[in-house]
Parts: sequence; structure tokens; C-alpha cells
Amino acid sequence: MHDKTSSSKKVVYAALIGNGLIAASKFVAAIMTGSSAILSEGIHSVVDTGNQILLLHGIRRSKEPPDEQFPFGHGKEVYFWSFVVAILIFAVGAGLSIYEGVQHLISAPSVRDVYVSYLVLALAAVFEGVTWRIAFKEFKKTKGKRGYIRAVHRGKDPSMFMVLFEDSAALLGIVVAFLGIFLSETTGNHHFDGAASIVIGLILGGTAAWLAYETKSLLIGESANREVVQGIREIALSFKEISHVNEILTMHMGPDFILVNISVDFVDPISSGDVESSVSRMDKKIKEAFPDIKRIFIEAEAWKSVESSEREA
Repeated sequence: MHDKTSSSKKVVYAALIGNGLIAASKFVAAIMTGSSAILSEGIHSVVDTGNQILLLHGIRRSKEPPDEQFPFGHGKEVYFWSFVVAILIFAVGAGLSIYEGVQHLISAPSVRDVYVSYLVLALAAVFEGVTWRIAFKEFKKTKGKRGYIRAVHRGKDPSMFMVLFEDSAALLGIVVAFLGIFLSETTGNHHFDGAASIVIGLILGGTAAWLAYETKSLLIGESANREVVQGIREIALSFKEISHVNEILTMHMGPDFILVNISVDFVDPISSGDVESSVSRMDKKIKEAFPDIKRIFIEAEAWKSVESSEREA
């Protein structure tokens, strides 16, 4: 069985190491060249590095066992910290990049030692490309037969697609930074460098908005995927003691923790012993079919036991 937590950590650790190395090299290059685009890229990498630390914290906290205050565990911690990451990308990454870009548009300082910038951007592209490839491979394992957009929309592990989105934005930012520096150097118009910084900020802002949107529903309480709900219904109806399934309510308490409430009609008449036996067997069968389902509550909406019938008689 594919270990989701292990895959998530692998992706986040790879991104953390890569972004840490990239951030240091970009800041050195920004100091040497005076490029606002490179400085924005450095800010971008620092924010990404901080984000990876927060995601690792969220993954660790989500594995805390249930307690009296949190009887269903701490699985949603990873959703909360993922939402915090989206806010940080927007507030810090996008905000500072746009600010730096505006400042450079006003003053338009010249860019020095452009070849240093090109070298750093080339190295950054290699590092980001490696971490993007790792994230993409792990995401591809988890997406199943769904299309990529739908897989992100219905994905329950935000740390996986967050790293993929961040790395995609980073690669796009590198291209924009290169174009800004190249046009500044070839045309002599140093406003291009500042404009590139603003574009990088807008890319980060758009990425943050999309990540916040995708994480919001998970944080509120998103249902299990349609195929899981349908599978639960089919299993319930396979029991001869069940005449009808009224409702199936599901909620992800974490990437690998689904809470299920099933409302069913039992055949009439039926003994209380048969009800208990069918509920126990149904619980076991559903959990075997879907290991992410950890807690099941089965609600009998309409059934009349033999014992009750005899008492009424």
C-alpha cells in the first residue's frame, strides 16, 4: 500500500533542501548585481523554505494521537498549516516582490555582473527542476485515474500539491527573472528588471490564491471522493439485513482519516442480535475496502426487532 505520509515528507524534505540552497545563492547574486528580479526570487525561495518547515510541522502534528479534547485526532493540523502557507506566500512573497519591483521602477538602478545572475538562475532552475520532478512523480502516484486538475481539486493531502504548485511557480519565476535581466541588459532600459519583480509577485499572488481556495474546503470539512462514497453504499447494500441506504455522510479529518456516518433501513422484522452482527460485519468490510476510513457510525432509521414485536403482541 502507498504510504501517503512518507511520500509527503519525501516531497517536502526535497523541496526544503533545494529551496534553502537556492535562496542563499540568489541573495548573494542580488547583492552582487543589484537586480530586483533576483532579489524577488531570493524572497520567493526564502518563503518557500519557511513553508516547507511549516508543512513538516503540520504533518508531524497531524500524527498526534486522539485525546479528550480532540477525540478524532489532530489530522486537520496539516490543513491548517497548509492554509497558513498560502497566506504567507501571498502576504510575504507576493507583497515584498511587488514592493521591490515598484521601488526599482521608480529608481531604475542599473544591473551589474549579469552573468552572475544567469549562473544563479541556471543553478536554481536545476535545483527547482529536480524537486519539481520528485513532487510530480509522487503526485502522479496518488492521483489515480483522475486528470491533473481534478486530482488537485479532489486531493486530500495539500502538502503534496502545494510543493508541486510552489515549484511550478518558482520555475516560472526563474524564466521571468531571466527575461527581465536580459531585456534590461540588451535594451539599456532597467525598468524591465523592476517589472520582472512585479510579475514574479503576481505569479506568487495567483499561486497563493489558488492554494488557499483548494485548502479551504479541506479545512472546513470536505467529503470523501465520490468513488469511496459509492463503494460504501455498495458494501452496505450487499448485506441482506439492509433494505435501503438513506444517507452516507463522510468527512476527511486528515489526508488518511475518513469519518463515516451511514443511515440505513433494516429489513422488518429483524432481531437486535442480527442488527448488531450486521453492523459489526459491515464496519469491518468497509474498513478493509477503504483503509483510510477509521471511524464508522451506522444509524438505524427504521427497523423493528422481533423482540419489540413480541412485546407489542
